[in-house]
Amino acid sequence: MSATGQHEIGGRRSFGARLVVLVPYLWLVGFFLVPFAIVLKISLSQTALAQPPYVPLLDLAAGWDGAKAFLRELSLDTYRLLFSDAIYLFSYFKSLQVAALSTLILLVVGIPLAYGIARAPRRLQWLLVLLVILPFWTSLLIRIYAWINILQHDGLLNEALLALGIISAPVVWLSTDTAVYIGLVYCYLPFMVLPVYATLEKMDIALLEAAADLGCPRWKAFWLVTWPLARPGIVAGALLCFIPIVGEFVIPDLLGGSQSSMIGQTLWTEFFSNKDWPVASAIAVVLLCLLVVPMTIYEHLQQRALERDR
Repeated sequence: MSATGQHEIGGRRSFGARLVVLVPYLWLVGFFLVPFAIVLKISLSQTALAQPPYVPLLDLAAGWDGAKAFLRELSLDTYRLLFSDAIYLFSYFKSLQVAALSTLILLVVGIPLAYGIARAPRRLQWLLVLLVILPFWTSLLIRIYAWINILQHDGLLNEALLALGIISAPVVWLSTDTAVYIGLVYCYLPFMVLPVYATLEKMDIALLEAAADLGCPRWKAFWLVTWPLARPGIVAGALLCFIPIVGEFVIPDLLGGSQSSMIGQTLWTEFFSNKDWPVASAIAVVLLCLLVVPMTIYEHLQQRALERDR
């Protein structure tokens, strides 16, 4: 083959490689950065009785002068309100608290479950994994409404506890933090189990056998061998649960009470009930900034781990 033909083939391959790399960036710009810029712009606006319900509006027909006038009218007043009002601060704190405790419960429940599935006979593992993901085949709303029936005053849970003699009178479950935690753990458990299982399933059992031959107790072998190898899956599962739980709306709204409103409920109220788009946008921007922190920490830890492996 001539040098010209090789150059053309190499050029096509180089263009194809660039295109493959470019597509995710274009997707990120089109479906994340552009919408985020719009939300950020609205968060710097002021509420108005108009359509859309905020000012200023960018008039492209006015040219550069219109753009300068538009930029002059943007302000940080909405963010000042956000950080000076106890209602919003409490909502953020409540969301982080619920997400942290829910993630901890999911770790306590999910790690043993994933470990048990990974150590089950190979012919049964697919069935156990199927049972974990089976709830995804049903709509989230249907599952939450089912929990409402279970947790209500004369629901299945109280009837079972009364029949077993554990309680002497029906307990109030609905509209409490306990109901919210039950719903969150139930709905997000697969997101914790599957990453941990995927990590444990690849682990070489010979490592544990070698530790046992050397006289290492099972609990110590788990801590020194299994835990370090499973750590990437555990961290991934924790982030997959923590990040969406912080902004969760459906579960707290249907199972929780009005006294413990999370930030997702506050955002919905500002946007749909109060029609205050700037405040709702500012809430979303601050929430996104809060969620970027654990993602950045995880990425930093992943980079350090890759550098150590090299």
